[in-house]
Amino acid sequence: MTARRDLAEMMHPLLQSLVAAELPVLAAHGVSMWGYAVLGALDDGSVRTQAALAEAIGADKTRIIGTLDKLQAAGLITRDPDPRDRRARILTITAEGREVRRSVRAEIQANEERLLARLPAADRHGFLRALEALHRLPREQITERSPLDRRPNRRPNAAHDR
Repeated sequence: MTARRDLAEMMHPLLQSLVAAELPVLAAHGVSMWGYAVLGALDDGSVRTQAALAEAIGADKTRIIGTLDKLQAAGLITRDPDPRDRRARILTITAEGREVRRSVRAEIQANEERLLARLPAADRHGFLRALEALHRLPREQITERSPLDRRPNRRPNAAHDR
C-alpha cells in the first residue's frame, strides 16, 4: 500500500485556511464563529435548551453564555424561560438571526465554491459526499481504536521487548 498523509495532517491546514477566510465574513456581519455555530444549530431546529445547544455544537455550556448574551442583545436569538423548568431557557432564532445566518452562509459558500471549482466535477461531488458521510459519524466512532489497541497494559512496541 502506498504511504499517504494522515487525514488530520492534510485537513488541519485546510481547516485553518477555511476559518481564516470565514473570519472577515463573520466580522462584517457582527457574528463570532461560535455565534454562527449557534445560529446554525437553532436555524436547523436541532436544539431547544442551552445545555442541548452546547452539546450539539461541542461547546462548554458555561462558556457559551457570553455568546448567547451577544446574540440576544443583537436581536438574533431569544431566550425564554421553559414553562416546564424555570431554570432552563428555550432558545429560538429570530427572523433577523435567520437572515444573518443566511447571508453569512451564502458568502462563505461562495468562497468555498471558488475553492471547489479547482477540482474536476466528479472529484468535487465525491469529496462533498465523503465529507458529509464522515461528518455524520458520531465522535465515538471516529475516536474509537481497534480491538488490539484496547488491550490492557499494551505498549506500542511490546512485541520488540521480547
